[in-house]
Amino acid sequence: MRSFRFNLREAGGAFGDLGTFLPHVISVLTLGGLASGGVLFGFGLFYLVTGLIYRLPIPVQPMKAVSAVIVTSGLPPGAVAATGLLLGVVLLLLGVSGAIDRMARAIPASVIAGLRLGLGLGFAWLGLEMMAEVPWLGVGMLVLLGGLTFLRGCPATLIGLAVALLAGQAAGLAPPPGALAPDFALPALVLPSLAEMGEALHQAVLPQIALTITNAVIITAALARSLFPESGGAVTERRLCLTSGAANLLLAPFGALPMCHGAGGLQAHHRFGARTGAAPLLLGVALVTLALFFAEAAVGLLAMIPLAAVGAFLVLAGVELAVSRRLFDARPDCWPAIALTALATLVFDPAVGLAVGWTIETGRNLARDLFGSRRSPRD
Repeated sequence: MRSFRFNLREAGGAFGDLGTFLPHVISVLTLGGLASGGVLFGFGLFYLVTGLIYRLPIPVQPMKAVSAVIVTSGLPPGAVAATGLLLGVVLLLLGVSGAIDRMARAIPASVIAGLRLGLGLGFAWLGLEMMAEVPWLGVGMLVLLGGLTFLRGCPATLIGLAVALLAGQAAGLAPPPGALAPDFALPALVLPSLAEMGEALHQAVLPQIALTITNAVIITAALARSLFPESGGAVTERRLCLTSGAANLLLAPFGALPMCHGAGGLQAHHRFGARTGAAPLLLGVALVTLALFFAEAAVGLLAMIPLAAVGAFLVLAGVELAVSRRLFDARPDCWPAIALTALATLVFDPAVGLAVGWTIETGRNLARDLFGSRRSPRD
């Protein structure tokens, strides 16, 4: 069992997933009207439990389709809680029944490589769009982070965040900090109505579930085994379903945003130095403290980090996620499946990419069996 390492490198890796975390959380708090205490408390507690269970830098991420619906459709807090409850039940059923393991075994390695390639390119493109808002800051941060990560033991994210905060304040790119007087408050209870359960099902649960199964479960488990050959085997599809399901079921009534794990977040934590469960624990403590004592000022504090700088974090993690060993080891006849899976994932989403890749590989295997069986032994 991997031991915890509490050092600057782990602390830096703890903040490596800001590129995914900040844009979604800030948008649901400011535009979606969710309570910051409940949202941050949910993330913090889930990170703490995740670190203790896996003892690896397994991420906790917002469910992206759900956060998009909250912002664009005005999903009320009760319906958000209902979404978390329903998704929690679905994920628990997939984990307890073992159905998720059977689904994972049916996906060829070439399709996993294509999904990683498409997701990584998508993250990198999103990061470039964020960097383009303030190009000098985005490019400067990309160069700084890229250089710092080559220095062994360097907490690149902590240095990068400090530089981003100073640059943002000096150039007037972010609001100045407000009052930081601590004010203890527990998250409020949010209980959905039956009408909100129905609204959540068709608006948020159905669009999200396929994305969660592919990116947050199947690809995350595969990536964990790749990044941590000795201990990543404990990060199974079944366990990821169970932890995500239980977290949403227990925390949704307290105002938590629906959450899951994610391949991009795992790659980001690893890219910036996290190697043990210490990184999730450190971030979890920070988020719980912010939720319980500084909930009113939380939005302003998070908004102090310019998104152009955050985009640089996302670009670096996205490129590393996209480039897997399978891309170089694959046989030529696997390349069409990898390329088209990546393209469908990039243009649409991982669920469509999975369907495209699986269809191509199934057709290739059928053709090989059919035409191969017609050859004579002398061929």
